[in-house]
Amino acid sequence: MTARILSGKTIADAIKAEVAEESAALGFKACLVVVRVGEDPASEVYVSSKVRTAADLGITSREEHFADDITQEQLLHIVTLLNNDDDVDGILVQLPLPKGIDEKAVLEAIDPAKDVDGFHPLNVGRLSLGHASLVPCTPAGVIEILKRSDIPIAGQHAVIVGRSNIVGKPLAILLLKENATVTICHSKTKDLSAVTRQADILIAAIGRAGFIGEEHIGEGATVIDVGINRVTDTADAARFFEGEALVKRLKAIETRGSTLVGDVNPTAAMAKAANFTPVPGGVGLLTVAMLMKNTITAARLRRKI
Repeated sequence: MTARILSGKTIADAIKAEVAEESAALGFKACLVVVRVGEDPASEVYVSSKVRTAADLGITSREEHFADDITQEQLLHIVTLLNNDDDVDGILVQLPLPKGIDEKAVLEAIDPAKDVDGFHPLNVGRLSLGHASLVPCTPAGVIEILKRSDIPIAGQHAVIVGRSNIVGKPLAILLLKENATVTICHSKTKDLSAVTRQADILIAAIGRAGFIGEEHIGEGATVIDVGINRVTDTADAARFFEGEALVKRLKAIETRGSTLVGDVNPTAAMAKAANFTPVPGGVGLLTVAMLMKNTITAARLRRKI
């Protein structure tokens, strides 16, 4: 068996096109503000991508960048100003924040109506109760991949490896909403592979490069890889790739110092799964698309449209 590759780019492009249409039909421009603190190179790239994508889709967007010596009190004041700015529909504080700043306190200070990341406790509570809410972007993206790839969810056994507040827990709620039978596994799960092999839909979100191997995957399962890990060792790359794919990854390590690998061993997934999301090119591309969708949703909900 050779797995079908589920293209995150194709699905993300379709969602972005829909968002652009919705944005044009609003009669006003929704506004997204991304707050970045410090000089983390990865954060700078991520924020630039979000701001640029928003602009491409007809959403007013801007970055508020502050030095890493900003105090928590000052950052909370900035969030309050954005909460009170009626022209702002979505607020996103890019993580990680510098040491000394309580990320939880900052995220909880964001107006839930503008919380386009979907991390505020009020939005998490609404999600768990099945009420209209802003949904965390990566879990929402996973559901979109499944639906738009015509993969059945209702009645299927979905196994999630990882119980984070950002992916694992909200994704379990969304899958339950779609009438899947859901199992969440974690570091204390006994005989993990025996559980994961039962999955019709297996989702890996643990942050360990290539951890999910052949022994974890049932024949014909759909495997969704949420992980994004940087591998710098050529020996590690050789464990996860073969043939032309390995040559490409070794070249990336040679020229850029690293290559991206998900939480699933891609060679194992391609051999045993029916469907598989690659890294890069899979779930990661959906996260920004769903952020744009959340921004339009926030603009509508705030104005009761």
